[in-house]
Amino acid sequence: MTTIKDIAEKAGVSIATVSRVLNYDATLSVSAETKKKIFEVAELLSYEKRTTRKANANKIALIHWYTEQEELDDLYYMSIRLGIERCCQQYSLGVIKIAPQAIDSLVKENIQGIIAVGKFSQSEIKSFHSRTDNLVFVDFSPEEDDVDAVEIDFGRATRRVIDYFLDKGHRSIGYIGGRESFRDKTAELIDQREAAFKSYLMEKEIFKEDYVYTGNFAVNDGYVLMHQAINQHGDNLPTAFFIGNDTMAIGCLKALGEKGISVPKRVSIIGVNDISIAQYLSPSLSTVKVETELMGETAVELLQERLGGRTVGKRIILATKLMERQSS
Repeated sequence: MTTIKDIAEKAGVSIATVSRVLNYDATLSVSAETKKKIFEVAELLSYEKRTTRKANANKIALIHWYTEQEELDDLYYMSIRLGIERCCQQYSLGVIKIAPQAIDSLVKENIQGIIAVGKFSQSEIKSFHSRTDNLVFVDFSPEEDDVDAVEIDFGRATRRVIDYFLDKGHRSIGYIGGRESFRDKTAELIDQREAAFKSYLMEKEIFKEDYVYTGNFAVNDGYVLMHQAINQHGDNLPTAFFIGNDTMAIGCLKALGEKGISVPKRVSIIGVNDISIAQYLSPSLSTVKVETELMGETAVELLQERLGGRTVGKRIILATKLMERQSS
């Protein structure tokens, strides 16, 4: 009997995407061509949709290091979480959502696995291991061989953005981004974007430390930091800025607009994530597209493999794409 997995493999898409297309999920954002291909493969393989579905007895914990308010300030993690929850619904997986500091509450719960979204310290990871060995991390890769992880290579994406700016003739390039630390404050994390920005521009011999501004990954921080850059450099303001995420980029665009600085005529801007409103801003925002929902779906599929008996750890790095719009 043909399965959804068979269709996914032949069509070259995820299992979750096939399931949602065949169930006519109106919230799914895929091209008409992809939908057509899935239906054609299903017909070719003589797939018969089941009218009833056996309940999945597995129950997992979704550990999310962001609060609801923090998600509103940085939509990146919200989108990952929504991808996880929708995919779990497709698999009929029970989900318990908890904060990292509430891990002890899982003692009474019979969970079969954990999906951890965000950055976690060694002590937190150890506490997760005490509940289950079926662990999948999203947007983070612990230095352990027996867990799964879904990541984005932000270093590579950053270098691609810089190459784009250089090809456009920019030699004065700034960076505005955020920094993160573990919840237990045991360490501040090195952000791949900032690190790659510095090292790559040093390699090109055009790096300037005073062109780098960091805060939190929030819209107000982008706004405040861009104002700082404008006030500090005046007429010598960099001609291009790489912004750590789209939320900060929105704040940057507002600050530039208030000062009457033309984008992209005077300053080019490129963000990261490609949030839904990026293309509707004025000017529309050039950005690095990150498939955040797919990150969540992939995490669920990895956990399904774990529950199916796989013991070898997997690391999956999803590709990004530079979306060129009016701001650059």
